Parts: sequence; structure tokens; C-alpha cells
Amino acid sequence: MLSSLVIFFTAAVVPGFSQEKIPVIISTDIGGDDPDDHQSLVHFLLYADRFETLGIISSPPGKGRLGDIEEVLDAYEEDFPKLKASGLDYPSPAQLRKVSRQGETEIQTTPSPERLSPGAEFMVKQIIDFGKPVYVLVWGSMTDLAQAIHFHPEIKPLIRVYSIGSWNTQQDQKSRDYLWNNHPDFWWIENNTTFRGMYMGGVQEEPWGNSSFVESFVKDFGHLGKLFFEKKPDIKMGDTPSVLYLLQGNPENPEGENWGGSFMRSNDRPNYWTDRADPELIENMRPGAKTVNKHRREFLKDWKERMEMLK
Repeated sequence: MLSSLVIFFTAAVVPGFSQEKIPVIISTDIGGDDPDDHQSLVHFLLYADRFETLGIISSPPGKGRLGDIEEVLDAYEEDFPKLKASGLDYPSPAQLRKVSRQGETEIQTTPSPERLSPGAEFMVKQIIDFGKPVYVLVWGSMTDLAQAIHFHPEIKPLIRVYSIGSWNTQQDQKSRDYLWNNHPDFWWIENNTTFRGMYMGGVQEEPWGNSSFVESFVKDFGHLGKLFFEKKPDIKMGDTPSVLYLLQGNPENPEGENWGGSFMRSNDRPNYWTDRADPELIENMRPGAKTVNKHRREFLKDWKERMEMLK
């Protein structure tokens, strides 16, 4: 059942990494004003065997806190025996709790960061200790990442940032602008509209629709599925393309074909990519969204097979 997962991961091995698992730190505003971060963390944990999870950090904006991360880890702990029985190398709940941290609780209000939150400090430590490139997936505002880079710019050669912008950026424009204006050299995919292809367009007929998929393959599948449904009964998961990006394709090539989107390089910033502007890739006025939704049946079918382990 899971043979396709092995094939896709083989294509996604990062050049230069001596280990199979892709190193990841997640910065999330889970528990804030939008329940889709709960959805994305549930999805991520179903694929946790594919990653070396170095950190899950609660970041602004909104009222989300470390406790919201722990709520999802509680559900993961309930389902862990079934996940472990699959024979895949899932991290223990204790391992994931050990790397979960509270980051900043307020957005940046000054042109430059003025402090280093515990979560940002932990991010820096994990990146430096790992010593090789780490993917930093930003699901909320860039507050903690801005602090980490401001106080420890030596981490820049060791990070691959995939940020979900749009509303998240609007909530803390200063942290994003600080990074843009002062650090043009770090590796960065800024996804402002492409992520909308997660739930806009593509194959939507039953059982692949935003509601029908959750009804058929998520809500009654384990504690993680139950929590997903309780938080939001249909697919939004706007942050999940950052995870899909690491599951299929070559993540070192943002311009290539990938479940998590295909991006265009900036002419004056060789390490910066953003949404492709090609008219044929626009979905519902969102540039680049079709580079995600064209793969919708594939990534939902793959996820369905993961959910079936919890039955």
C-alpha cells in the first residue's frame, strides 16, 4: 500500500545529506485565528517518519501557544501504537515533545528585532548543532525566524526557508520587511498565493472534494483524524504545501515540478523564489496555484493511504 511513498521520497532526497530523513523546523501560529494549522500539523505527523523534526515552535500572530501544539501531539500519542505497527520509523511522542517550544507571543513592532524568544533561541541551537541545511517551514508570521537571523546571522547558510505569506505576512509586516531589507542572501521560497492550490481547483469531485475527502478518509480515522475534523470539517490546510514540497520532487530545485508548488527565481536575488506569474497557472486569481492543485489527486491519495493506518 505504501510503496508509492518510498518512490516519491527517493526523488526528494536532498543532495549532500548523508541521512535519509529531511531535517525540518516548523514555526506555526497554530491555535491563532485560523484552524488550518491544526490540520497541517495533523498531516505533517502522518508523515513524521520522513523527517528529522528538529523543532516545532509556536509563533505569532494571535493567541496560539505551545499548548496547541501539545494538543495535536496528545492525539498523535494515542495513535502512535498503530503508526509504529506500520513498520515505518515514526518518532516517539516524547521525542516530538522534547523539540516543541514556545516562541514569541507578540509581533515585531520595531524595524529590527529587539529580543530573542526562547523558541527562536532553540531554533538557532538546533540549526547550529545539526550543522547541515535545515528546512524551516514558516506557517505563521516570520517573527521568530527574524529574531534568529538578526541575532545569529551565521545560521543563514544552514537554512532553507519556505514561508506561507499572504495573511501571515500582513499580521507582522515588520518581521518580513526586516528580513527582506537586511538579509537578501538566505535561501527563501516565499509562497504568497501558490498555496491556495491546496484547496482551490484541481480534482474536486467526490471523494476528492474538500468536504467529501475529510468525511470519507479523515474524520473516523484515529484520534488525529477526529481532531482534524473537530477543528475544521473540510480541507483548507494552507500551510501544508510546505510539507508536500518535501515529499515529492527535488526540494533543492524550487523551479521544478513538485507537489508543494513550482516557483520563479528573482532576477536580482539568486536565492529567492516566489509565485509564478504565468497566466495559465492562475486559479481563482491566485498566481501559481495550479502548480499545486494539478497534483491534488496524487497527494490526497497518498495521504489517504497514511490515514488508513489509523483505522
